[in-house]
Amino acid sequence: MRIQKHSYSNYSDEQLMEEVVKGNSIAFTEIYDRYSKPMLNYFYKMLWQDKLKAEDFMQELFTKIIHKPHLFNSKLKFKTWIFTIANNMCKNEYRKQEVRKGSNNDLHDNIVVNDATLDQSKMVDKGFFSKRLKEELELLSVAHKQIFILRFKQGFSIKEIADVLDISEGTVKSRVFYTLKKLSARLKEFNPIAVSILIMMNLI
Repeated sequence: MRIQKHSYSNYSDEQLMEEVVKGNSIAFTEIYDRYSKPMLNYFYKMLWQDKLKAEDFMQELFTKIIHKPHLFNSKLKFKTWIFTIANNMCKNEYRKQEVRKGSNNDLHDNIVVNDATLDQSKMVDKGFFSKRLKEELELLSVAHKQIFILRFKQGFSIKEIADVLDISEGTVKSRVFYTLKKLSARLKEFNPIAVSILIMMNLI
């Protein structure tokens, strides 16, 4: 029986992929509509906030899906699967560009120390905090930046992150703790409580 177009919005991601495997272009369009923006956002944050590169990677990702949909394992959650592919694409790009070597801690020494008399209005300005947080995220190691984006921006659970990155849940938890501790230390011009609240609000 032919499925009506309007019914696809009620399909789960996994059901849509079953249709994509059969060559159903409308089901693919639904998948694209659901995930193109989140994937573009992920690539943008992981690939040095380069909009053009992020767009290229997003299109390459969906090209892979439409050309080889049979690679999807229906036993997996589609969300975990697609982010795993995206993560691997980013890792390959890092290796090719060789831009992340030695960026774990040393670059922090180049940050200009903020004046202790910083205008109090900036201390509670969410836009200013967001800008500073973005700067600090760029100085994190790839591993800790990935953790932060997946956990607080994409809303992944600890288990989902472990599946995407192929690491243990314990490692995910330790990296989350380390990352938040590092960011809090580097954003010490802000009230620590405010920092924690704003981070949890995903202001990145």
